[in-house]
Amino acid sequence: MQTIMIDGSMYASPRELHLALKKMLSLPEYYGLNADALNDCLGEKKEAVNLWILNPGEGETSVSLSRVAMVIRDQGGSVKEL
Repeated sequence: MQTIMIDGSMYASPRELHLALKKMLSLPEYYGLNADALNDCLGEKKEAVNLWILNPGEGETSVSLSRVAMVIRDQGGSVKEL
């Protein structure tokens, strides 16, 4: 199980957030940079993820991080908001 920490305030857009997730989770090049693509890629990896949210960020980034958290829970991982 992999644990990642996200500070949503560090990302100006959902795209930047997903680019960071792609790197942190070693997602494939074809990763579509959205919650649906994250769900598909995590399903392929079959490895649960623990997500620690240090700060949810604001606006669209916050909404996107909320969707990411939902995907991680749906894939059997856990989410902690610190």
